[in-house]
Amino acid sequence: MNKREIIAYFDARAPEWDARMVRSDSKIAFILDAAGVRPGVSVLDVACGTGVLFGDYLARDAARVTGVDISPEMARIAVSKLRDPRVEVLCGDVEELALPRRYDCCVVYNAFPHFAHPARLLARLSACLSPGGRLTVAHGMSLAALHRHH
Repeated sequence: MNKREIIAYFDARAPEWDARMVRSDSKIAFILDAAGVRPGVSVLDVACGTGVLFGDYLARDAARVTGVDISPEMARIAVSKLRDPRVEVLCGDVEELALPRRYDCCVVYNAFPHFAHPARLLARLSACLSPGGRLTVAHGMSLAALHRHH
């Protein structure tokens, strides 16, 4: 899929996204532990969707969360769900967007397969990290479950 098709796909699914999401709190806790999300860190949430992890970051007392999503509808819902000065949502292509800072943690959750150039994405995100920062790519579903889902 090209980026326009990806945007259209996620824009169309945004209104029902949260209702259809399968969530495992234990998997998310494991992922955020591995990502180093703890009090005082800044987090870049790549392909944040409707902000499904924002509450988890804030529950761990992250100092700052920047969510980025290419889908205007996903970003709009993310903004509408949570009003917290520690969270900002940017709508755009994370590979091209000028980000406002460097981050302690960068999390790509349930989104990596949707990026056409994984190596380019990883290089871009690595450059967005503060010294000693951590880039985490994770998915809450097995590969078989992911294929069934799509």
